[in-house]
Amino acid sequence: MKRTREVSRWRMLRQVHRRRSRWLEGQTRRYGRIHSFRYLHNQQHRRAILFITPR
Repeated sequence: MKRTREVSRWRMLRQVHRRRSRWLEGQTRRYGRIHSFRYLHNQQHRRAILFITPR
């Protein structure tokens, strides 16, 4: 009885940990995508500023 309880508790903890790590991985992926998009946008903006010539 005691052993099965411990095992089930251990399994639950493992499941929770796995779920959290997956969620975190998704978050970082999304953040990376947003970050790269912003970075590219800024680079394009800088390049555009370089080619603006005052008349």
